[in-house]
Amino acid sequence: MNRRSFVATIGASLAFPGSAFAQTPTRVYRIGLLTPGPVMTDKTPQVASLILGLTKRGYMLERNFVFERRGMEGQVDRLPRLIDELVASKLDLIVAIGYPPALAAKQRTSLPVVAVAAGDPVGTGLVNSLARPGGNMTGISDVSAELTPKRLDLLKQMAPRLRRVAIIWNINDLAMTLRYEASETGAKAVGISVQPLPVRSAADFEQAFASMTREMPDAILLVADGLTIANRKRVFEFAATHRLPAMYEFDFIVRDGGLMSYAPELEESYDRAAYLIDRILKGAKPAELPFEQPRRFRLAINLKTAKALGLTVPPALLTAADEVIE
Repeated sequence: MNRRSFVATIGASLAFPGSAFAQTPTRVYRIGLLTPGPVMTDKTPQVASLILGLTKRGYMLERNFVFERRGMEGQVDRLPRLIDELVASKLDLIVAIGYPPALAAKQRTSLPVVAVAAGDPVGTGLVNSLARPGGNMTGISDVSAELTPKRLDLLKQMAPRLRRVAIIWNINDLAMTLRYEASETGAKAVGISVQPLPVRSAADFEQAFASMTREMPDAILLVADGLTIANRKRVFEFAATHRLPAMYEFDFIVRDGGLMSYAPELEESYDRAAYLIDRILKGAKPAELPFEQPRRFRLAINLKTAKALGLTVPPALLTAADEVIE
């Protein structure tokens, strides 16, 4: 163990007494981590938040739990094989990030599944209801219909002349299509027209950019899933070239160069996922654990990006922001 790892482990044990050296683990839990893009490392925001949530509940990575990681790399047809590999590794449960991994886990295994960022679980048919999911799955639900009006209001504050918004989403992902439909409905309700730009693969982004070039929108809303996140920098570049404000769904995208985001707090969502994992490992059945809804939301603004776009961020937005990147 290097000095940094040692200090971090000591810090965790002091911050959460009874979670590290104070306990001798009786067994090592095996948790599958199935993601829509590449395999996620401990440094990705999602996994780092999940590890912290588990540490708070007495689990220490590589001491009393380990991850078996698989990433579908944007290829849905890989999911059956990845699920079979995870099942063969004798897991205690699977954490499925995104709708395609969650659906595949539901259909191909009876293992307990905790789904995160998988959209509206009732609308997609993943579960029977939020209160009584049934089957082998629970998790954190989507609240896109409630968030869309707020996102559009914030975007309009940034760009008061907003009349038409281009929405980019992965049409092959049912959860993201439902999120697009909620966004379209929300936009129309506040008098903003929508330019729909569905994509199925990385190659489709050029067509989306060409459509916007022919008929320039006033702003962009990127619906975030594995495909669109993987191509986010191409959206940054298009927005920069045409000086278009853009709204994103996660604050880590804003830290990476996006203009602004309004979203459930990532740390809270994965902390609640850790809570559900803990309950399942202690014997609870996923069918009886209600899908949780986010309670805390964050507005993030990248001032450097705003300046590059020639935008002046209104003082009221700066005051409301939970994170300002300079």
